[in-house]
Amino acid sequence: MTDARVLVVAKAPVAGRVKTRLGAEIGMAAAADVAAAALLDTLAACREAFGPDACLLSLSGDFADAVRGDELIRATDGWSVARQRGSTFAQRLANAHVDVPPGGPVVQVGMDTPQLTPAMLTAVGAATEEHDAVLGPAEDGGWWVLALRRPTAARSLHDVPMSTPTTYDDTRRALVGEGLDVAVADTLRDVDTVADADAVAAQAREGEFARAWREVRR
Repeated sequence: MTDARVLVVAKAPVAGRVKTRLGAEIGMAAAADVAAAALLDTLAACREAFGPDACLLSLSGDFADAVRGDELIRATDGWSVARQRGSTFAQRLANAHVDVPPGGPVVQVGMDTPQLTPAMLTAVGAATEEHDAVLGPAEDGGWWVLALRRPTAARSLHDVPMSTPTTYDDTRRALVGEGLDVAVADTLRDVDTVADADAVAAQAREGEFARAWREVRR
């Protein structure tokens, strides 16, 4: 079994600061509630896959100010929590990897794919035994998971444009340019729009995200 750890890069779900594209369709307060639910599902999957001692969170904002903040604080009990640093998302992402304490490989995810499962995460972690990196495509051209055998290799992502239709390709190119052997994980769908949320809630019906989304769609 790999000694991989899991790193969640997330924003505290505060209305108007998260899921603003979705919020334009359903309202910012509802979008923040959906984001909190998605993050809770993500945290639960990470904890089940790796155990709390191997879970790390790189956080922008403060759960004390967030929707369902008390639940999020409880969900990250025992986790190593660090503040994000950097002026762009690419920099914050790269720095989140670089700032991880020395140890084994790191499997990094965000908060936009609540349908991920513990089995998906452990499979990605196990793949780092044979590959330098593992990258999981998202349907919109981005990616949902990045695992690195050496987290410091994330420095190569500092200048990669994020949240574009070519982010996956650009990220893979940057990693390969560093001489890394990059494996491909399963493709997942990010939740950015109502159509995305409908599809993901239908796929993962039992989680917090699906429950929150059913309330929105009533």
